[in-house]
Amino acid sequence: MSVTNIGATPATTTQGHTVSVNETILPRKYQEEIFRRAQDHNIIAALDTGSGKTLISILLIKWIVLQPSAIGKAVVFLVPKVALVEQQAEFITSQTPLRVRKFHGSLDLELSDRSNWKSSFEKADVVVMTAQIFLNILTHSHWSIDKVSLIIFDECHHTRKNHAYNGIMREYFQVHPTERPKVFGMTASPIWNPKDAEGSLLTLEKNLDAIVIAVRDHVSELLENSPRPVEVIKEYSPSPDNYLYLNPSLWDTLSLFQFDDVDISWDKLHMKYHVTRNSLGPYSADLFIYHEVRARVNQLLLEFDTPDYHFVNPFSIQEDGMDIDDPPASQNTPSIPVALEQVDSILSDFKPFFEDLSTSPPAVPIPVPLAWCTPKVKALAEVLLAYHTPTFHGIVFVEQRQVAACLAKVLSKIPELRGRIRCAELVGHGSGHSARSKGSNANAASGVNVKGMGLARQQDTVRLFRRSYEEGGLNLRAFLLCTCITSLTFFVCLVVATSVAEEGLDFPACDLVIRFDPLHHMVGYVQSRGRARTKTSTFVIMAQVGHASHLDRYKAFQEIEPELKRVYQGRENPTRPASSESSSDSEEGELEEDDPEDLAARERYIVPSTGAVLTYGSAIGLINYLCSLIPHDAYTPPSVPKYSGDYAAVLELPSSLPLPVDHLIYRGPTRNSKREAKRAVAFIAVKALHKLDVFDDYLLPSTGSKGKSDYDADGRKLPDVSEIPDIMTVFVQDPWTLGPRLRMHVISIDGEDSAGLVTGAELPPFELSSEGYTITVRCTDELVFHPEEEWETLRMLEEYTKMGIWFCISGRPITLPITCFLVPLTEHNCIDFEAVKRVVNEPYGTYNWEGVTERDFGSTMVMNCNLYGRAQTLHNIRYDLTALSVPPPGSREAGYATYQEYFVQKWTRKSREAFVPTDCPLIEIHSLPRAPSGLYRPASRHQDIDKYKRHTAPVGSIVPQGACRVVHFSRPVYRAFLFLPRICRRATDVYRAREERFQLGLPPIDDDLLVEGSTLPTTNATWNNQRLETLGDSVLKLTCTVHIMNKFPHRHEGQLSQLRQSSISNRTLLSRAKEIGLERFLSSETQSLHAWRYTIPEESDVVDRLMQARHTIRREYPRRSLQDCMEATLGAAFLTGGIDMALRTGDALGLSMGGPLPWSLRYSRPPESSLIPPMFADLQASIGYEFHRSELLVEAITHPSFTTSAGSSYQRLEFLGDGKPRSSGTNLSMLTQNLAVIDLVIMRHLFQQFPDATSGQLSAARSRAVCGPTLASVAVNRLGLHKHLLINNVELSTAITRHVPILETLSPEDAILKGWKYDPPKALSDVLESLVGAVLVDSAYNFEKTASVVEVAMSDVLGVLTTNLPRDPVSELMVWAATGGCKRIAFQQVPLIAHEQVVAGPITASNLSLSKGLAAERARAILGDPNHEMSLARLCDCRRTAEERMDICPEPPGDQTSQKVTDETEEGFASIAQQKLEEDYIPPVDAVEDVEAELSDEMVLTSI
Repeated sequence: MSVTNIGATPATTTQGHTVSVNETILPRKYQEEIFRRAQDHNIIAALDTGSGKTLISILLIKWIVLQPSAIGKAVVFLVPKVALVEQQAEFITSQTPLRVRKFHGSLDLELSDRSNWKSSFEKADVVVMTAQIFLNILTHSHWSIDKVSLIIFDECHHTRKNHAYNGIMREYFQVHPTERPKVFGMTASPIWNPKDAEGSLLTLEKNLDAIVIAVRDHVSELLENSPRPVEVIKEYSPSPDNYLYLNPSLWDTLSLFQFDDVDISWDKLHMKYHVTRNSLGPYSADLFIYHEVRARVNQLLLEFDTPDYHFVNPFSIQEDGMDIDDPPASQNTPSIPVALEQVDSILSDFKPFFEDLSTSPPAVPIPVPLAWCTPKVKALAEVLLAYHTPTFHGIVFVEQRQVAACLAKVLSKIPELRGRIRCAELVGHGSGHSARSKGSNANAASGVNVKGMGLARQQDTVRLFRRSYEEGGLNLRAFLLCTCITSLTFFVCLVVATSVAEEGLDFPACDLVIRFDPLHHMVGYVQSRGRARTKTSTFVIMAQVGHASHLDRYKAFQEIEPELKRVYQGRENPTRPASSESSSDSEEGELEEDDPEDLAARERYIVPSTGAVLTYGSAIGLINYLCSLIPHDAYTPPSVPKYSGDYAAVLELPSSLPLPVDHLIYRGPTRNSKREAKRAVAFIAVKALHKLDVFDDYLLPSTGSKGKSDYDADGRKLPDVSEIPDIMTVFVQDPWTLGPRLRMHVISIDGEDSAGLVTGAELPPFELSSEGYTITVRCTDELVFHPEEEWETLRMLEEYTKMGIWFCISGRPITLPITCFLVPLTEHNCIDFEAVKRVVNEPYGTYNWEGVTERDFGSTMVMNCNLYGRAQTLHNIRYDLTALSVPPPGSREAGYATYQEYFVQKWTRKSREAFVPTDCPLIEIHSLPRAPSGLYRPASRHQDIDKYKRHTAPVGSIVPQGACRVVHFSRPVYRAFLFLPRICRRATDVYRAREERFQLGLPPIDDDLLVEGSTLPTTNATWNNQRLETLGDSVLKLTCTVHIMNKFPHRHEGQLSQLRQSSISNRTLLSRAKEIGLERFLSSETQSLHAWRYTIPEESDVVDRLMQARHTIRREYPRRSLQDCMEATLGAAFLTGGIDMALRTGDALGLSMGGPLPWSLRYSRPPESSLIPPMFADLQASIGYEFHRSELLVEAITHPSFTTSAGSSYQRLEFLGDGKPRSSGTNLSMLTQNLAVIDLVIMRHLFQQFPDATSGQLSAARSRAVCGPTLASVAVNRLGLHKHLLINNVELSTAITRHVPILETLSPEDAILKGWKYDPPKALSDVLESLVGAVLVDSAYNFEKTASVVEVAMSDVLGVLTTNLPRDPVSELMVWAATGGCKRIAFQQVPLIAHEQVVAGPITASNLSLSKGLAAERARAILGDPNHEMSLARLCDCRRTAEERMDICPEPPGDQTSQKVTDETEEGFASIAQQKLEEDYIPPVDAVEDVEAELSDEMVLTSI
């Protein structure tokens, strides 16, 4: 690898251009000079664009991390724009071995996520981020300046006024000088006001606590590597009034109509139209109008979501519309306004001129003659033609976004330029545009982009430009060989950009840079010219003939630039200024903004407990952030603060904040500027809101998001669970041990003492019902053996028990020492040692049949020596038959001459011959069961066993008496052995449950329910904790919701949702479970006993185990089992003692429920009742409840649009009535979100009504009952809440009027089965939820009374609700695909893609979830049709591909904890599908076999 001594990326030559290659980068001498000076002082490096300033920062980073003072600190690299984060982070990563993290607004890490911010800084050496994010981190005390070793300011000339750079430096100056980090600034324009160059320079130095320096010793080398372009002025004529263009034009046609009925901002469009027309010409102006109006018309048409009208989306292939089953005949659907239809028709007529969907992306469909363009565009075309070469690359700078977009579309369609250039626009994010999306706006993706570009699209444009540069430009010969221009999509040789391209972005050096619009300031001149930095580059200034002011400004910039550079280049050993009265913080022509008196009056508010800082600069942003979290539906505008007054501002907060009226309005002091007055009143408001606990001690309106907070809602620290492995190794409580003290437990079967169970722990007394028998176990005495005989006695008991287990249970020998003994008893319940000795001495029985008489039939156990180890019982002795007798016709032996011949054939093996004595009678025997499992059913889950029984007679046979031994186990002992696995299992479960209750301080939860709550699915039992976990999840949400809502009365629903999430998240449950040691009490052992598990582990010291009791055993199970068991324990407590016991349990488990005190004592209500308005009389009768407080009822039915400053809406009550987070739109996945009051009532009903239903079935049924359409149907049909709802919004009232007739025809069955196809206004379901919340509050939080109201209101739904419901279409498709093994399906927005083929969609609907549902329904039919060309059988090769990859060792998966799972990627779709497939619990095969064996054993046990 070669080494190049350059300051930019090493390069090689291709077609006249230098292109980047991966070579080692070494600094030039002038860079080393700046680096050496930066080690000694804080400096601002003033170097031209392209001179390698970033490489100097790399050198400084490498140097600073080696300093002792930098240990444990981070390097912060700050940039002013989002796109620069990715660029600089990538460069630092490529040049250093350091850990680099990057942050900007489009990354999924929220400001309130304190724990992840802290972790990110601790795990990084260098952090690259936008300045505003770092300022937020500092002010909210997520990190501090003294934990930073170096701050690098890219484009540091922004450090002035209220820019975030300046805010960061204000925090920097608050730190003691010895603890401040080093500062390094980089800029090509350190002076922004040419009229006061010295003042600008001093201000920048003062703000950054640094000195501006330039290269002194190696100037010639710098000039050699930073060449100046040739500067050219291109003049053009003024625009004419008339053009040879379409008559009438699109704008003229639209202007002929009056559009008062169409919600389009015509005034704003008119202004932008004329700006575009004056700059580019009539065609470009119409192009802008077409795409802008088309996007708005499409949006308006979507709102008319009738099934019979569907418009064509111009940016996608449109399929058929919604498929509503049996829509009502009359839906009273309002017609589309005539004006809107006219606009749509006009746009369709002009579509051939402005839109071509056959190309990707859609392009201008026709050639654009220069006659349709302004002289300015003609002059631009002349410049492009004059400077064009086959390897040409350039940038055109414009002022406005729509001009950039239109010009980029039109230039390549001008006949004179066609085939010579390939254009793309590059604009900023714009206000209101989220940098998260990648081309999410269809208009931005394919039309005229006026709303800004997302980060991904910006990066794509730069990447295509660089790729064209590296490939040597757009080759004309290659172009002529192409059939269409779309083949050159991956090449861009000309970028039309706004100021976003002036600085920072990693553009290669351009041949041509053109200032299409006038220059306004010195910085823009220097930065844009810096893009033309090769020796042959040209910088063109376009100026209109006769506009002398534009030319004069440019010439002034050109002339004064050398003088400005001499200001800082000529200084010898400059010193850092402490202050300067002559400093300037304004650009040329700007007025001073911050008055000195105002600055002197500013305050800082520091929260003592956290160090979070409130400043005048952050206060307005915090108020805006608080209001942005207030939920709102589609019919309510976002909540915003209102400022009034001029120099003494008044702030009015939204009435949707749950604050007293006197805390919604704040008045600020008098200030000398309007903006400062606004900051001052915001500062006062934030301070007051912090005291009201609306802002927490970190001055954030929420304590965490997505369960990532370090604290729960009560402010208690959450232990770190990141190091807990997915599969935990734990020591669980276990009673099976020996030790020095042994205890006797008597086993009684149906009241008869049958045997004794000896172990080293005292087992709790318990009762077990199984197969019609009642088994009880009770502890009687402590056993004491003679010291000299103790070891021999224990050996005998062990031999006896092992033999019984082998003979009666497992059929396998036991080699390890066992931890319990089952022994025969005398009539006084002492160990029958004689019986023990008989078995030990003759373990396989005796051939001596003396003493066996008729009374022993049915109770004597025998063993056929030809069928070794199989237990059988004697039924009869046939003295009339021997082995030589002839079998009677019809018997199983009838095909043989004698019984002997049959026995020989049946029992002969390769290794032995059959033993068939002929001198003895034959005996009738019945086979006894063996190898039963530990399966049993708790009392709470007893079922009618008869429906599982196989109603067949016991299997009997005839064998020679001489071939059988009489076994010494008695009938009662055998029966006890047969039940021993279940007894041991039940004893283990009860022991752990009672230890859990005692050690954790739980209330008296029912044993069976607590056992079920602690039983993991890994046991392979027919029951486990998943049902209780589903119920407990609802209990947890309700109890946390009630506590949080009362604890934080002044926080709105959005804040409460995040608080609750931090208290109920899986992370919180896991951390609290580990904190209390819940893992010690969970049962994970399989209940199949093919091998006896109650033994001393092989690695253990047997003598030590006999001398000392050990009540724990090592087990492994998934860590997620802990969070499930937390919720299952809550569910068990709720079923035992209702909400009161659940509160006590939650307190013992460490959950945020407000303590163990019952709600009735914790929350009181006013003793005096208030008069209920007559309009609510019928409503109270419908729900069967009379309100105590009328204001709660009024609040419950008040939509946010109706509220005033003196009243509240239903949002907080709705938060109580339901538990789901607010969303601006509905999503199918949201239908599975858990609710609160209604959710718990529905879940309890399902739990009790369907005891056989799995957890997945319960959740699916619950989601159907509590989804928006079902609740809206109940609100309308059962309660008539649409008549009581208080609304002040025409659109919402219209939507409700349109949907009420549809809902009135909707039966409860249709609401459950087909509800996903309907999308009624959310307000209809919200008002029902808020009404339920109002009942709960009004009844002093009496849950049972509230539950009865819900049951009455939803009785029709509950009557038809079952657990055998068809899945919604998306889930059905997912499960079907997962069952078939396909992993190549995903949604792409709305179209459904399978193996890169569009199968269905996009389908237009009123919301995304409905559109996905319809697309999934259609895709399922297509993929499942074997005759269709897109059937899954033809498309899918996933199974074959998986088999081919089995021999390849897969790479270990990375950390995926922060990755968001979505159905819009193939991996996410497959992951969600697999989860849904596993939701319906199916017992594993061995568990099913155990159940079958258990049930087949029952008939034998019954016969015994």
